[in-house]
Amino acid sequence: MTQEIAAQIDSIQVSLNAGGMNTINIVLAFVMFGVALGIKPKMFVEVFRKPKSVLLGMLCQLVLLPAFTCGLAILMGSWISPMMGLGMILVAACPGGNISNFMSSLGKANIELSVSLTAISTALAILMTPFNFWLWGNLYLDSAAVAADVPKLVIPLWDVFKTIFILLGIPLTLGILTSQYLPKVADKLKKPLQWASIIFFMAMVVLSFSSNMAAFLQCVKYIFVVVLIHNLLALGIGFSVGSIARLPYKDRRTLTIETGIQNSGLGLALMLGTSLFANFPPHGGMLVITAWWGIWHIIAGLSVATIFNRTRRDE
Repeated sequence: MTQEIAAQIDSIQVSLNAGGMNTINIVLAFVMFGVALGIKPKMFVEVFRKPKSVLLGMLCQLVLLPAFTCGLAILMGSWISPMMGLGMILVAACPGGNISNFMSSLGKANIELSVSLTAISTALAILMTPFNFWLWGNLYLDSAAVAADVPKLVIPLWDVFKTIFILLGIPLTLGILTSQYLPKVADKLKKPLQWASIIFFMAMVVLSFSSNMAAFLQCVKYIFVVVLIHNLLALGIGFSVGSIARLPYKDRRTLTIETGIQNSGLGLALMLGTSLFANFPPHGGMLVITAWWGIWHIIAGLSVATIFNRTRRDE
C-alpha cells in the first residue's frame, strides 16, 4: 500500500455527536444483554467437567490471537499504516463477538462450549482487553515496521474499565439473571434482540461513515484484504489449536468460530467513547479496520458455519 493511500485511509473521520455515540453504546449493551439471555448456569457444568476445550479456547482468544496479530501487523510493514496495525490489535484484544453462539448453532458446533467461551471472554475483557491492547500495541509501535514519530500507547485505565464494565459487565449480568429467573421472557426476547441489534449496529456503521463514503469506497479494497487476511489468521488459530490438541470435531468448530468472530463493536466504543486516542494523529485507519471487521465477521462466520454444517463429521 502506498503512503498516499494509507494517509487517505487515516484521514477518514467518523461523524458522531454525543447522541450518536450514546446510541452505539445502548445498542452494544442490548447486544450483550441478548447474548446473555441464552446463558444458563447449568450449561457450564458439563463443560467444566472437561475443561480442556475451555482452556484451549481461552488460550486462542486471550493469548494467541493478540500475539499473532501483532506479528502479522509487523510483517505487513509499510503495506498498512501504524493506525491500521493498531486497529487490528484492538480487534484482537476484544472478546468474542455477539453472533458466535448463533454461528456455532448453525455450524453444528458445541453450543455449550461456545456460550461458555463467550461469557468467560466477555467477563475477562474488563481486564484483558486493555492489557492486551497495551502490551501488543506498544510492542508493535516499538517495532522497526512503525515510524518513530507515532506516540507511545498509554491506556486511560479508569476510562476504559468503566466503559467496558458498563457495556459488557452489567448487560451480561442482567441477561443471565433474566435467563435464570424469567426463562419465558428470555426465550421470547433472545432472537429478536440479537437480530435487531446486529442490523441496527450495521446501519450505525454505515451512517457513521456516510460523510466520508467516497474516500471509504476508494480504499475499501485495501481494507477488505487486510481484514480478510487477519480474519483468516484468527479462524486458522482456532481450528489449528483444536486439531493439534485432538479435540472432538464439534469443539474444533467452536474454537474456530469463537476465535474468528470478535466483538469489534466494543473496539468502536472504546475509540469513540473514551480518551484512548486523545494524543494520536488522525486514526481513521483504526476506525475503518474495526468497523469493517464488524461487517466482515458476519459474512465470514456465516460462510464457515455453512461449510461446517455441510461437513458430516461429528466425532
